Amino acid sequence: MTDAGELRRRTAELLAAHPPATTDRLDFLRARFDAGLAWVHYPEGLGGLGVPRALQAVVDAELAAAGAPDNDPRRIGIGLGMAAPTILRYGTDEQKSRFLRPLWTGEEVWCQLFSEPGAGSDLAALGTRAVREDGGTARSSEAESGGSWVVNGQKVWTSSAHLARWAILIARTDPDVPKHAGITYFICDMSDPGVEVRPLRQITGEAEFNEVFLTDVRIPDARRLGETGDGWRVAQTTLMNERVSIGGMRLPREGGMIGPVAKTWRERPELRTHDLHQRLLKLWVESEVSRLTAERLRQQLVAGQPGYEGSGMKLAFARLNQEISGLEVELRGEEGLLYDDWTMRRPELVDFTGRDAGYRYLRAKGNSIEGGTSEVLLNIVAERVLGLPAEPRTDKDVAWKDLAR
Repeated sequence: MTDAGELRRRTAELLAAHPPATTDRLDFLRARFDAGLAWVHYPEGLGGLGVPRALQAVVDAELAAAGAPDNDPRRIGIGLGMAAPTILRYGTDEQKSRFLRPLWTGEEVWCQLFSEPGAGSDLAALGTRAVREDGGTARSSEAESGGSWVVNGQKVWTSSAHLARWAILIARTDPDVPKHAGITYFICDMSDPGVEVRPLRQITGEAEFNEVFLTDVRIPDARRLGETGDGWRVAQTTLMNERVSIGGMRLPREGGMIGPVAKTWRERPELRTHDLHQRLLKLWVESEVSRLTAERLRQQLVAGQPGYEGSGMKLAFARLNQEISGLEVELRGEEGLLYDDWTMRRPELVDFTGRDAGYRYLRAKGNSIEGGTSEVLLNIVAERVLGLPAEPRTDKDVAWKDLAR
């Protein structure tokens, strides 16, 4: 069984064969993946060694000490945090072999085509249609492997769509069954001529998000993830990993939003008031509790797939960011209202801490929408974590085509 000592030995062999100072960055990342040191808990041959996730820290520490390049995880967060675990769980051997390596090295950026303007917070009500090109039935009991699907529809709030090579996509393949039952999960080629990406300018002035129009996009059945009609179950793996990746990020003490506020408090005594001091103390403690809870959640992930606890973490993340950024604006007074960059930029990354207070305040408003609205997540926590009675759902057994829209 591979232990920490064995991982250090393997890492030393990687560094000796591919010295970071003289090896091309991409070549080093490919070699790291092939050595099983990318994500050590993944299976052998897929970037891992099949050992506990906790041992990844051993590899990361050794490589950081040697000055080795990383894969810029923030830039490819959707691929790493959402697409990869879904492909690993539901993908075929061919899909895993084709997609996981360039996903991890960052050669191919991914985006998520889930949300739709006509569905709102009810993701299962999505209307984007995928139809078998041969005109056959789309039901899982009758669908045959092979052939292609033709997809038409619109998606919205798609981060990184303007950069992405691939997308994870859910579409309706059977309108004659209840909404959760007629969805199928696909891997969509963003370079297909039927894919059109348009920027959505946000309150910050930049266009980090996009709307995506799909017109007669052809997806081979070989790029379907999971069974036909089982897309909602496959999507739950994606969504639970997404909420952990958003709300459960590894942070140092005073990492994230609370850091700039605490720094301003210490360096600008003329701005302090008793009321703001009490609010800052409260939010500092809550941030630390959230950070430690996220660490515990990551430790639980070592044992398997993320659970619904990630929804609670994402809820806390959104609320804290909005309260902290509001406090920062108040603390800075008039200068907190300044926002010096209204340029229509197309960023690769969302940088909360490297911008001014005005940007943080405006951008934090999106935290309660992205990755699942806070209202939906409250329902999930109430029903799936606390075991409270479910809300009445009158459309649960109604065919999607008969729903009012």
